[in-house]
Amino acid sequence: MAEELDPATARTVQVQLDGVFTEPIKQRKNGFYPDVSQELAEHMRSGWAKPEARDVAPITQVAETAARRLELSHRFPGEWLVIPAGRLKTRSNDTAYAFRAATEYAYLTGDQSEGGVLVLAPNATGHRATLHLLPRSNRESGEFWLDEQGELWVGPRHSLTEAEQMYGLDTADVRDLPDMLRRSSGPVRIVRGHDAQVEAAVADRTTAHRDEELLVFLSEARLVKDAFEIGELQKAVDSTVRGFEDVVKNLDKAQVTSERYVEGTFFLRARVEGNDVGYGSTCAAGPHTSTLHWARNDGPVVPGDLLLLDAGVETHTLYTADVTRTLPISGRYNAVQRKIYDAVYEAQEAGIAAVRPGARFRDFHDAAQLVLAGKLIEWGVLQGPAERVLELGLQRRWTLHGTGHMLGMDVHDCAAARVESHVAGTLAPGMVFTVEPGLYFQPDDLTVPEEYRGTGVRIEDDILVTEDGSRLLSAALPRRSDEVEAWMASLRPTPGPCD
Repeated sequence: MAEELDPATARTVQVQLDGVFTEPIKQRKNGFYPDVSQELAEHMRSGWAKPEARDVAPITQVAETAARRLELSHRFPGEWLVIPAGRLKTRSNDTAYAFRAATEYAYLTGDQSEGGVLVLAPNATGHRATLHLLPRSNRESGEFWLDEQGELWVGPRHSLTEAEQMYGLDTADVRDLPDMLRRSSGPVRIVRGHDAQVEAAVADRTTAHRDEELLVFLSEARLVKDAFEIGELQKAVDSTVRGFEDVVKNLDKAQVTSERYVEGTFFLRARVEGNDVGYGSTCAAGPHTSTLHWARNDGPVVPGDLLLLDAGVETHTLYTADVTRTLPISGRYNAVQRKIYDAVYEAQEAGIAAVRPGARFRDFHDAAQLVLAGKLIEWGVLQGPAERVLELGLQRRWTLHGTGHMLGMDVHDCAAARVESHVAGTLAPGMVFTVEPGLYFQPDDLTVPEEYRGTGVRIEDDILVTEDGSRLLSAALPRRSDEVEAWMASLRPTPGPCD
C-alpha cells in the first residue's frame, strides 16, 4: 500500500512558492520526505495539461431530489437547514473505512461526495439550496499532491460547474462554509453526527429539539417511496437474487473452506453490480443459524446442515435489498429441518397476506407471530392458549425479533420516524418493508427437543404496498421448501458418469 498521509500523527509542512508560504499541509510523522524544497514545489506546479471540460448529464433522480428539497423548504420556512454528507471514519491508525454518504444528504441531493454539505438558506420565496463541495485540486499549491484528499492520491473530482450540471443545484467551495455559516444569522437546524466542524460553526444557533424535528421529518419523508426509489429497490433485489444463485452454485467450494466463501461470493456480486452490500452479510451455517446477527462468518459449511444467508446488494444510488433464505447445504432438508422451515414459511405467508393499504403496520407481524406461537404450542414447547402466549411474549425465546422493518436507503429505513407514523401507523401504497419471521433454537436450550437444538430458520422477503394489495419484490427467489430444493438442484452441476 502506498504511503498515506496521517492527520492523527502528523507534522505540518509549509510549501514555499515564490517566497510565499501556502497553507500548512499535514504529513505523516514518520514519512520518508520530511521537507519539500522550493524547487520541487515549483516543479510540481508546472507541466500539467489544462483539465478538460467533461460533458456531464443530470443524475437520473434530479427531479425527485428537487421535489424533496421543496417539501423540506415548505416544512421549515425562515430557518437555515444544514445537511452534511459526513467525513471519513478511521478504521485503524491512518486507514479509513470506505466512505458512504449520510442517507439524508444523498436522499436530498443524489451526491455521495465525502465532506459535502447541502445548505438551504432562507429567503423571501422559501430557501436557496446550495451544494457545498470540495472543488478540483489546485495545482498552484501543494494541495493536489501533498494533501490526503489531493487528486494525485484519491483521483479526480468533478468541478463545481460539473456538479451544478449533475445535481441541478448551485455549488460553492465547502472550505468556505464554516466561515459563511458563522457570519450568517437566524435559527439553524442540522442533521447531527456527521460533520463536527460544520456543527461547531452553528452550535450557538441550534437546539437538540429542533435538530431532532429535522431528522424525524426526513425519516418520515422516506416512508412512502416514489417511482424512482421503487425502481432502485427492485434493482437491488434483482441483483440480490443473482447473488443467492451465485452462492448456491459455489456451495461446494464453501464446504472445503468456510462461511467466508459464502460471504465473499455474495460480496463479489454486490460490488460488480452495485455499490456494496447494504449491511454486513449473515452467512451462518450449522448451529450458527440460531444466532440472529451472526457476523463472524468463519464457521464450517457441512453437508446435512442448514445455511442461513441474510444479505442484500446496495445499488449505486444507495438503495438496499434485504433478503434471507435458509438453505439445505446438501440440497434437501431432513425431516426436522423441513418441519421447522415449513412452520416459518406458513408464518411468512400469513404475514404477507396481511399486507394491504389501510392495514395497521403491525398487522403482518401479529399474523406471523400467531402462527409461530401456534406451532410452538402444537410441538409441546409452550402451553396454550396462543392468545396468552402472545400477550406475555413467551414465544420470543425462540423468535426474538420483529417480523419486519422499513427498507430503503437504510436497511432499517425511516428509523427516526415517530412511532405513530411508523410501527403504530397504517400502510400506504409506496411503502416497502421486509416480512421475515424466524425460529431459532439455541444449541444449549434444554426446553426444546434435542433434535431442534442448533437449528435456526428465517425467511425474509421485500414487499411493496400497492394500490390494491402488495407485490413481492423478491418473488423470483423460491420460498416454499420443495421449490427451494428444486431451485438448488437446477443451479448445481449434474454429476457426470465419472463423478
